[in-house]
Amino acid sequence: MNKVEPLERKVEPLERRRRVKIWKNNHEAIIALVIILLIAGTFNVFSATFVMAERDYGTPYAFLAKHMVSMALGIACCFLGSRVDYHKWRSLIIPVTAILIVCLLVVLLFTDPVNGARRWIPLPGFSFQPAEFAKLVTIMLAGYYISYRNGKGKELNLFNRQLAVIGVLALLVYVEPDMGTACIVMGIPVIMLAVGGLKLSKLKWLVLGGCALICLMIYMQPYRMERLMVTYDPWPYENDQGYQTVRSLMSIGSGGLFGMGIGEGLSKYDYLPEAHTDFAFAVFSQEMGFIMVVAILMVYMLFCGYAARIAKQAQDSYGQMLAVGILLLIGGQAVSNVIMVSGMIPVVGVPLPFISYGGTSLIMSLFAVGILVNISRQATKEKEKRLIQEALSRDPKLRKRVAPYLRRVK
Repeated sequence: MNKVEPLERKVEPLERRRRVKIWKNNHEAIIALVIILLIAGTFNVFSATFVMAERDYGTPYAFLAKHMVSMALGIACCFLGSRVDYHKWRSLIIPVTAILIVCLLVVLLFTDPVNGARRWIPLPGFSFQPAEFAKLVTIMLAGYYISYRNGKGKELNLFNRQLAVIGVLALLVYVEPDMGTACIVMGIPVIMLAVGGLKLSKLKWLVLGGCALICLMIYMQPYRMERLMVTYDPWPYENDQGYQTVRSLMSIGSGGLFGMGIGEGLSKYDYLPEAHTDFAFAVFSQEMGFIMVVAILMVYMLFCGYAARIAKQAQDSYGQMLAVGILLLIGGQAVSNVIMVSGMIPVVGVPLPFISYGGTSLIMSLFAVGILVNISRQATKEKEKRLIQEALSRDPKLRKRVAPYLRRVK
C-alpha cells in the first residue's frame, strides 16, 4: 500500500490537481482566458460601433454581425490549429509564404487606397488583410530556422534565407504603408533570435541596425516625426496632429473608477477617430472604468504567463520557439496598443488582440492560439506518457491500473 500511494500521485497528476487548481493544465487556462477576452471584445465592438452602424447601414448590428462571422471563422481556425500537429505547419511554410507574398503584391499593385493606404484585398462581403497573417508566418519561419540550427548544434547567424524572406515581407508591409505592422513582422523574429541563443555580439549589431532603420523610416516620412514630437505633449496640438491622442486620453480619464456603463460612453459619437479599431481600449476604459481595465490587463498578463509556461514545457525547440513567438505576438500587441492609446508612444496602428474590431486580425490571433494549445497538449501527453512508463518500469503489475491513462495519451 505504501508503494501504491506515491505511484498514484504520479500517474494521476491531473485528477489530483483538480482539487486545488482552477485549470488542470496550461492549454485549458489559455482557452478560458481567450474566451473572457472574446466576450469582452464582443460587447466592446457593439458598443463602439452601433451609432456608426445605424448611421451608415441603417442597422445598429452591422459591425457586430461581421464581428460574429469573423469570430466564428476564427474559432474554427483555432480548433484546426489545436488539433493538427504543429510540426505539420513546418512543411507548409514555403508554399504559404509564397502565397502571402503574392497577396501582398496584389494589395500594392491592384487595390485602391483607403485613407491613404493599400492594406486590404476586397472580397464579396468582407475584406482580407494579408499583413495580419504575415505576423504569424514570420514566427513560423523564425521558429523553423532557430530550431533547425539548435538541433544541429550550429550557431545562429544574422544572414540567412529565412531572415531575408522575413525582411521582404516586412518591406512589402511597410510600403502599404503600415509601419506598425512592419515593425511587428520584423521585430518578433529578432526577439526570437535573441531568445533562441543568438550571440550577444551579433545581437548588438542587429539592435543597432534596427534602431538606425527605424530612425531612417521616421525621417523619410515627415508626418511620423510630427507624431513622435506630438506624442509627448499633445495638448498644444489638440486640434490637428494631437487630436486623436488628446481625445483618447480624455476618454480614458472620463471613465473614472467604475465607468459610464456599456453603451453609455461618448467616444463613439464621432468624438474619437478609429474608436472601434486601434482605439478600442479607450472606449473600453470609458465605459467599464479603471477596475475593469485592471481586470482585463490581468487577463492578458495571465495569458502571457501561461504561454511562457507552455514555451518552457514544449517537447522540442520548434515548439518552444513557436510558443515564444505567439506570446510576443499577443502580449506584445496588447502592450503596444495600451501604451499607444495612453499616449506614451506615437499612434502606430496596432490592434488590441480580441478586443479591437478587425476580422483578419481576430482570425489570425485565434489560429495562433490554436497552435499554442496544440503545443501544450502534446507536451502534456508526453509528460503523462513518461510518468506512466516510469511507473510501469518500477512495478509492471500496475499495467491494468494505468491502462485508461495509456489510452488517453496515445
